[in-house]
Amino acid sequence: MANTNQFSLSDPKQTQATLAGALANKIKYLQTLEEAIANKDDRLVYQLIDGGRYAKEITRARHVGGDENEQLIYDVHPEISDFLSHKLIAYLRENYPFFYFEETAVGQFQIYFGNWWGRRVFGKLDVLNVKFIFDEGEYGKLARAFALEAENKRLNSDKIKQISEESDRLQALIDDQDKRDAKKEELREKMKRTNQERSGFWKAAEQKEAKQRLVEELTELAELDEKANRAYKQIRENEEKVLALSKEDTLIGYEKQSIVAKFGSFEMFEDKVASLYRDYIADLIATKGVRADD
Repeated sequence: MANTNQFSLSDPKQTQATLAGALANKIKYLQTLEEAIANKDDRLVYQLIDGGRYAKEITRARHVGGDENEQLIYDVHPEISDFLSHKLIAYLRENYPFFYFEETAVGQFQIYFGNWWGRRVFGKLDVLNVKFIFDEGEYGKLARAFALEAENKRLNSDKIKQISEESDRLQALIDDQDKRDAKKEELREKMKRTNQERSGFWKAAEQKEAKQRLVEELTELAELDEKANRAYKQIRENEEKVLALSKEDTLIGYEKQSIVAKFGSFEMFEDKVASLYRDYIADLIATKGVRADD
């Protein structure tokens, strides 16, 4: 009679064969990657580290599936990024000559816009994905500056105008000091005469109201004097703000000129940034003299 207490087990030989095949596949993947790096075949390295994207954007495959072996190299992504950065940055220097790159850690790169004084940190370079990761704030300023050209304005034109108008009001307050002093003296004389006047019972209320109005006017003038005293400091601060905003406009002006000189327009620049991965891989293919699907 058969023993019904035994569970069904897999075939040891089949298990061994499956495992051996899986390991062989991983070893082949790593060997292929190692050979690509040894041969400085950056195009093949990109295909191996993200086969799904490569198939979608370069070979235009309809059905894209990832290679699970790609996870084997996650822990060495910084080193792979460092390896791939040399040709990529050389390509970017030629095609985006206004960008400068600084390696802040192994395989990690910071982007500067321009080589002029006060240049801005503009974002990061993602080498593995061949992608610019622009700082949202800085990129937004540049995009806004291009948009304002239609209004014949610079990025900070309205801010500078507003601050300048405030400084003009403060300066007028300072310049009116002599007028306020004369008015205060006039009010004090009225107050003195009012205090010296003798009034009957029926005029007492009217006299009190008159004195109250004089006090209120004097108080208002005193408050204006206090604002005038603070105005000197505020004007200096406003001058510093305007200077900083003007410098920013100047730097953004350099950036705009650089983009227009290379791409013709901001829209063309955005289009090229969006197609950076395809453009770069195509350049590697042309340089290496191989087909995209090799």
